[in-house]
Amino acid sequence: MGMGRGAGSTALGLFQILLVFLCIFPSVTSPCKILKCNSEFWAATSGSHHVGTEEAPEFCTALRAYAHCTRRTARTCRGDLAYHSAVHGIEDLMVQHNCSKDGPTSQPRLRTLPPGDSQERSDSPEICHYEKSFHRHSAAPNYTHCGLFGDPHLRTFTDTFQTCKVQGAWPLIDNNYLNVQVTNTPVLPGSAATATSKLTIIFKSFQECVDQKVYQAEMDELPAAFADGSKNGGDKHGANSLKITEKVSGQHIEIQAKYIGTTIVVRQVGRYLTFAVRMPEEVVNAVEDRDSQGLYLCLRGCPLNQQIDFQTIRSAQATESRARRKGPSLQAPPEAFTYETATAKCREKLPVEDLYFQSCVFDLLTTGDVNFMLAAYYAFEDVKMLHSNKDKLHLYERTRDLAPGNMAPSGMSSALWVALLCLCQCWLCLL
Repeated sequence: MGMGRGAGSTALGLFQILLVFLCIFPSVTSPCKILKCNSEFWAATSGSHHVGTEEAPEFCTALRAYAHCTRRTARTCRGDLAYHSAVHGIEDLMVQHNCSKDGPTSQPRLRTLPPGDSQERSDSPEICHYEKSFHRHSAAPNYTHCGLFGDPHLRTFTDTFQTCKVQGAWPLIDNNYLNVQVTNTPVLPGSAATATSKLTIIFKSFQECVDQKVYQAEMDELPAAFADGSKNGGDKHGANSLKITEKVSGQHIEIQAKYIGTTIVVRQVGRYLTFAVRMPEEVVNAVEDRDSQGLYLCLRGCPLNQQIDFQTIRSAQATESRARRKGPSLQAPPEAFTYETATAKCREKLPVEDLYFQSCVFDLLTTGDVNFMLAAYYAFEDVKMLHSNKDKLHLYERTRDLAPGNMAPSGMSSALWVALLCLCQCWLCLL
């Protein structure tokens, strides 16, 4: 093997770079939990830049814990590039550092943050506080909101509401400061209904404020830290201008990026994730290449071929619901809702019959999963917290009469439609 300690340290550095690469470019969809193993090992060893004799036992303990973690997830990781890279990397590092495969596997203590790296530090330079830096002599910035939840439903920065398919990986946000990508997977085998199973957020390095940070969440894994184990923007002077706060363990985290005036809320509801962001218009539009915004969902919305006609689908749902009452359906979801029971269930949490309410009904009829009701509820709660215009919290379809079977043209109320029909009949009678 002919490698000394210096070579081993270099290999460890290269291995950690590989872990970052695999976090930034995750597999499209997999129950494999290798990223959790990667981040635990990285957090446990990130303080050991030079592995000396006194650190070797602790490092070997971390390696054995890493190997044990990969074995636990091996069954679901066949064919996963990150998994196989991790397994080979562990074997190489064990040989280089003379680590035995037998021994303690408990996680070593996480590194302590160096002095001045505390989340409570408040001496950030002015440039690391968006409102102070960009708006010292002008009015407060105009904030916008984008959210993604459920099956999936998208509210764009321009308050356009869409229901989309968008299966696979799609960019939600892509500007000069951060990238957000979601991965949507089918809710039921063979179903067109999808929901968000993975979320990756990349905060780009910004002057003396923050280092580049990657945050990743997936089904059943909502970390309260970045991929490197830290909870703030790194070792720079403005590190406190980027930080993660855990609101509810495993269910709700909030990321504050003060240097760009941005707040991000990520939740796990049931098996799937929801995303909400509050961001200044100036940051939203900070894109060098305007052509790259074509698939930026929060700004441009879903492509036309990925959008679902909400009214048409709702009418079909009502028809299917009536048919289901007459007999069992081979394709019925696990818990079959009728239109009436879905409406009653959604009204428990969403008393106003806006598009969040309609999304709830849509998702219950499509998936049969009551957690989608909670996803719509929490999405609206996030809107109330993040949207700057309280008059725009509720969104409605053009047709306000939402009963199934309503055939009034879009943009025309049922009362006006009936009145016009009566006028036409009277006119025909006069002929």
